[in-house]
Amino acid sequence: MSLFNSFVAVLAVILFMVSSCNQSENSKNASTEMSATKDSLQYFSLRPSLEKMYGYTHAVKIGDDIKISGAVSMDSSGNLLAKGNMEQQMKNCYADLELILKHYGCTFDDVVVENILTTDMQEFIRVSGFRNSIYKKQFPAGSWLGVKELALVDQLIEIEMEAHISKK
Repeated sequence: MSLFNSFVAVLAVILFMVSSCNQSENSKNASTEMSATKDSLQYFSLRPSLEKMYGYTHAVKIGDDIKISGAVSMDSSGNLLAKGNMEQQMKNCYADLELILKHYGCTFDDVVVENILTTDMQEFIRVSGFRNSIYKKQFPAGSWLGVKELALVDQLIEIEMEAHISKK
């Protein structure tokens, strides 16, 4: 039994060393990949002081993909604009989203995902035809979600997006 226990112990040490070497090599590869990915991240703040206060960045470009946080109808001081007016709040959201897309050299034609959150789905559906003036080539994938409330009191809509920069 003693010889067997010694054999098992030696085998365990060898397996541990091989495993450690593989983990070390994998860690190096992961670290290199993370570094390469991190180097390609580009952050954009539309309203830097508000974003810092609330703890988010409005957009992040990762390679050829852009992730855009939810746009809301507010001014640079964080005050809600167009209280009670779904259509105007929606237009204000799209105006901000257009600024972000332009920052990255994109248009609404590059949007591949659009998620809309609203506290009044029926009113949103009633005015959703405005989106035809935004998306002239095709509509993106996405979801429309009815929610109980959004970040700002009396906020009716929030729109988040993802865009992809196509090689032309």
